[in-house]
Amino acid sequence: EVQLVESGGGLVQPGGSLRLSCAASGFTFSSYAMSWVRQAPGKGLEWVSAINSGGGSTSYADSVKGRFTISRDNAKNTLYLQMNSLKPEDTAVYYCNARGVSIYWGQGTQVTVSS
Repeated sequence: EVQLVESGGGLVQPGGSLRLSCAASGFTFSSYAMSWVRQAPGKGLEWVSAINSGGGSTSYADSVKGRFTISRDNAKNTLYLQMNSLKPEDTAVYYCNARGVSIYWGQGTQVTVSS
């Protein structure tokens, strides 16, 4: 059974940091490009960041560039998103996404940035 399980979300004050994790199982994680996508309340899906299968190439939405860092550990089948200098507009449900032969989605983790 394919699973993508996000964790690490929560409530944080503006300017704070969080590290999201996405644990993968049931497929060959190291063969898949991975992304983080978010959905703010009442809005559509927004792509946040992506990393290639080997981890050597990353890309970011302009809205998070310089604040967020995507990484992966293929030995641990885990994707990460380090989020620094968080803003209220970063409040959203964050999903990890695997793209390869198939496409898989996690169930999401809530991030709330508020004072």
